[in-house]
Amino acid sequence: MPRSPKAAAATAAGLGIAAALALVTAPTANGHGYTDTPISRQKLCANRTVADCGPIQWEPQSVEGLKGFPAAGPADGRICSANHTEFAQLDDPRGGAWPATPVTSGQSYSFRWQFTANHSTTDFRYYVTKNGWNPNKPLTRADLDPQPFLTVAYNGARPAMTTVHQGAMPSGKTGRHLILAVWTVNDTVNAFYSCSDVQF
Repeated sequence: MPRSPKAAAATAAGLGIAAALALVTAPTANGHGYTDTPISRQKLCANRTVADCGPIQWEPQSVEGLKGFPAAGPADGRICSANHTEFAQLDDPRGGAWPATPVTSGQSYSFRWQFTANHSTTDFRYYVTKNGWNPNKPLTRADLDPQPFLTVAYNGARPAMTTVHQGAMPSGKTGRHLILAVWTVNDTVNAFYSCSDVQF
């Protein structure tokens, strides 16, 4: 028996509401990777090694922002959070008191990423702060050596869920520094940012 136009309209409206609710409540992919060697600020928060971290402690893989660094990407002073105000604790220098991983200048090192979702990848780039940078201020581009000390090209390939890049720590560094690792996704407009405090 054919339905009345009113009943058909009610059914269509119900299906539309259901579809809208499905979109609103569907799980979203909120970021996908971070460095844990040397340990990043977001991983220190996730491990509860550092307190007062806010929501990054539950999603260390989510520090995602526009790619194209250093010409584009997060604003100066908001690089470690990738411009996410909810992750602003990552940009807070905490008076230079973030735990720092001991490393040796010029020595071979295994840089490790952990992924919750891997993507087609352009490359990974690792930057380090200049000698004499001030660890008591949020990170800016002017604080970094202009060229990455290590670049690993992927040409669209997907990294393994745990990925290690073997390279040398930058030479000529002493004292406290910060390493910025940038994972550039190949098939989106974004990259992932990971800041690690180190002690040469």
